[in-house]
Amino acid sequence: MIHIIKNEERDIRLDVFLNEHYDTLSRSYIQKLIKDEMILVNELPAKKNYLLKSGDIIQVNVPEPEPLKIEAEDIELEIIYEDQHIAVVNKPRGMVVHPAKGNYNRTMVNALMFKLDNLSSINGIIRPGIVHRIDKNTTGILVVAKDDFSHQSLSKQIKEHKASRKYVALVHGKVKNDFGTISLPIGRDSRNRKKMGVTTNNAKEAVTHYKVLKNFGDYTLLELQLETGRTHQIRVHLSYLGHPIVGDEVYGRKNNAFKMKGQLLHAKSLSFNHPINNQLMSFNVDLPKDFKNILSKLENREG
Repeated sequence: MIHIIKNEERDIRLDVFLNEHYDTLSRSYIQKLIKDEMILVNELPAKKNYLLKSGDIIQVNVPEPEPLKIEAEDIELEIIYEDQHIAVVNKPRGMVVHPAKGNYNRTMVNALMFKLDNLSSINGIIRPGIVHRIDKNTTGILVVAKDDFSHQSLSKQIKEHKASRKYVALVHGKVKNDFGTISLPIGRDSRNRKKMGVTTNNAKEAVTHYKVLKNFGDYTLLELQLETGRTHQIRVHLSYLGHPIVGDEVYGRKNNAFKMKGQLLHAKSLSFNHPINNQLMSFNVDLPKDFKNILSKLENREG
């Protein structure tokens, strides 16, 4: 792939430009391509922070996907919809979406490889089919692509905010406003690279809309809708506002009355246009049992 920089595209960092123009490639994969000198500027390797100049010629060389080396595993995973091009799944708490360093099995990808005949190859050998993710201890709905065309279509819909994603979360404290929008930039925490935080340093715009479903005095049940999809976005935004999610061991309180391990955050609904026939597809999944049990305790406490 070749791109000639226009005058209005100058003074943009190379990695930022590529991330904006090649939405089928993840940010980390783009940085790996730059590091491996697979991306050239004027036929020479360039650093990720290179500022583009008018007339620069960018050449992006994406290697052919390697054969999948991650093993298929017969793991329980609820598939709520499947056709020739996509699948929609309900991920349980405690399951990592895709393999990563130190965790190459018992992931959702291992389960998908066992259950599905095909998965898209765009995101490489350890993330086949994965269009978007939710955290290990977040439950709920995800769409998976079986082919590269579908993957590209779904990625574009998410990037352009044409796909709707709604979550439910139980947070500490009483949220005063019934409706609201959190618009705070999110970037890597300078003190802990494994965490994200609200910052203006190398950050990206992040927007979360919320609605109060019920107040329980010292807890609030929220519905949240993502406008952007930054890493840990909902967890970071709510923690910053002083309403961390119950059970969030990274951004929340160390102890909680329910002895919950893992945040009470559930991806409850997802809507998008089918990548082949453009038909609107809408899916909803019920709250997991442990989440329902805690809400029942709060309801009984009030009664």
